[in-house]
Amino acid sequence: MTATDSQPEVQPADAPEVRPALEIPDALPLQPEDPPRVGEFWLRGRLGANAAGFLYAASDDTGRSAVVAMMTEGSADDAAARERFVHSVDALPEDAVLAHNDSDDDDLALWVAIGPIREDDGSSAVSDERLLAERRGEEVLSAVLMDRIPQIGKLRGPDFRHYWENRRRPGLFRIWPLPWPEALRPASRWALALALLTMAVIMALAVFLAWLLFRHAQPLEPEPVIPTPTGTATVTVTPTTPPPGTGSGSPTTGAPTTVTPTTGVPTVAPTGSPNSPTNPGDKF
Repeated sequence: MTATDSQPEVQPADAPEVRPALEIPDALPLQPEDPPRVGEFWLRGRLGANAAGFLYAASDDTGRSAVVAMMTEGSADDAAARERFVHSVDALPEDAVLAHNDSDDDDLALWVAIGPIREDDGSSAVSDERLLAERRGEEVLSAVLMDRIPQIGKLRGPDFRHYWENRRRPGLFRIWPLPWPEALRPASRWALALALLTMAVIMALAVFLAWLLFRHAQPLEPEPVIPTPTGTATVTVTPTTPPPGTGSGSPTTGAPTTVTPTTGVPTVAPTGSPNSPTNPGDKF
């Protein structure tokens, strides 16, 4: 090893800083309103969007990749826009249309899967096929917007605009069979199982704590009245002692109270004998 090999390379002070190139993702993440699946294709991300529809990167259960063009909520409710979408799909080559839904589904947004796109092996041919599929999807959505029709005559008046351009949410879709749990990865399955187990443990702990709190709870007062076979109900009144400072008085003796089912008026039975003298102060 020479002396020059052991010394680090010195860059001039005015040399620009070398930064790594930014990696542009192939597709943007899906939004909560985006469908997870249309037909047999699972959507992986957004490739583009305009007032007419969305472009998605998708693949089916066999790993076949495709570009899915789907109408928005506003354009799917316009019969003329749906007709332009169908005519644009019919104009594509037969081998480029992998799948599409029925145009008679008036309550659903129209979509089409465009390909074929071979498995990504890092070659330029795969990139060319993906770009071609995206270009065809853009042409389908542009036919709905009619933004590539050449202008005839002179420009006069305000610009043309569709009445449904503000309704840019994805159109209605139907998923059958349900995507769960086929769309879950192994890591997602473990996370779902752990979440369900945690919920079960929390529920069991809540039930156990409720049992500990209320296991020694006293019954509610007064106790429920249970009628006797003779048609009367007997309620025992608990003797009470007047609080201190309220004056003289004798505690109330416990006397059975009989409630008749007809009148419902309680009557208190006398506690003394029939021959006991009455209070001389009672004149009435």
